[in-house]
Amino acid sequence: LNSMQGLLTDDFVAASENSLNSVVHVTTKVVTTSFQRDIFSEFFYGPGAGGKEFKQYGAGSGSGVIITEDGYIVTNNHVIEDASEIEVILNDNRKYSAEIVGTDPSTDLAVIKIKEKGLQPIPIGNSDEIHVGEWVLAVGNPFNLTSTVTAGIVSAKARNINLLSERPGSGMVPIESFIQTDAAVNPGNSGGALVNTRGELVGINTAIASHTGSYSGYSFAVPVNLVKKVMADLMDYGIVQRGFLGVQIADITQELKEQKKLPNTKGVFIAEVTANGSAQKAGIQAGDVVLKIGNKEVNSVAELQEEVGKRRPGDKVAVTIRDSKGEESTKELVLRNRDGETTLVSKEEVEKNAALGATFRDLTSKEKEELNITYGVKIKTLGAGKLKSLGLTEGMVITKINNEAVTSVEQLTSKLNNRNRGVLLEILTESGKRDYVGFGL
Repeated sequence: LNSMQGLLTDDFVAASENSLNSVVHVTTKVVTTSFQRDIFSEFFYGPGAGGKEFKQYGAGSGSGVIITEDGYIVTNNHVIEDASEIEVILNDNRKYSAEIVGTDPSTDLAVIKIKEKGLQPIPIGNSDEIHVGEWVLAVGNPFNLTSTVTAGIVSAKARNINLLSERPGSGMVPIESFIQTDAAVNPGNSGGALVNTRGELVGINTAIASHTGSYSGYSFAVPVNLVKKVMADLMDYGIVQRGFLGVQIADITQELKEQKKLPNTKGVFIAEVTANGSAQKAGIQAGDVVLKIGNKEVNSVAELQEEVGKRRPGDKVAVTIRDSKGEESTKELVLRNRDGETTLVSKEEVEKNAALGATFRDLTSKEKEELNITYGVKIKTLGAGKLKSLGLTEGMVITKINNEAVTSVEQLTSKLNNRNRGVLLEILTESGKRDYVGFGL
């Protein structure tokens, strides 16, 4: 027993040494702007009269993982979301300003970059090969305590905890298939590394199961095989190229099994098939059960989402199903994006959006209610670019593009990518006034 404990201790020491210099401390400064309307003044003097703008200042802290020697770092989207400034502190206390390369709210991942070379990237493992009961280490900066390592075991895989629940009108497509561990993870660990006993990255720590905000038994990490795809897309394109089967799915519970007269609870039930989507074109129907994606068995919505989430539009994938008659077959289909396209968005198209000089975010339900609208996206930040030159300001809401309603940032990006000539935007100011601006792409 003592020799086994000694070997395990040696593994922990080696794993810590292999990963500590690859995990960084991420701090942020956040400035939020709100507009308070004066209904009394508006009644007499018109929309916007008497209104006041308020700025609030805040700070945040989390962790990140170095993935290339020239400064690319993966972290959680919620760590850097809405940040006006991002600072990265290395394990040797060197400090750098960081820029956002790209974000993916659907997986709560983001890639940032610092200007430095010769950094120590973390070794990348394979999350498909880790097993329940296997030892893992969480490396991060909880409560601003830098370079902290805790140990635990893998408690479960493919957990869906509804952390990223889809919001009505949001362009976010939640993908949750977390690795659950009992390694101690606390505020500040978000974006840090979950490593195996060889010091290889197997996940990005994202959440804790707690009513207090501090560790109380379980924590959750995004599996590295999904992280690899997301960070590669963000580095190559600035956005995530996400493919869809074109189905609505459900876990097969005992109740669903009995209701649909299914032979067992294995697989994932297809409740609905999107018209002209990838699944329908391949002959898959509502009532079928997905048994495999490629060579990987899937027995939950989370597992299916993870497998599809590793792929891009245009990728061919074999889907093994069992139909309503109980017959199994394998269908080959081509994944499509949300607009039904099989082609990737080019980096040039992404840069076209960057030329606008703006970043956007989806409206909250409260903002829609205050503005008395059901759609639109808000201009979050505005730098040098076309929109600023046209007189637009941060906080304005884009409601339509060429007379088509804009319901999400993803949709706005897609519509801009498909416009090769003129663009007409309908704008709503924070005071509620509508305006229109036109420009060429």
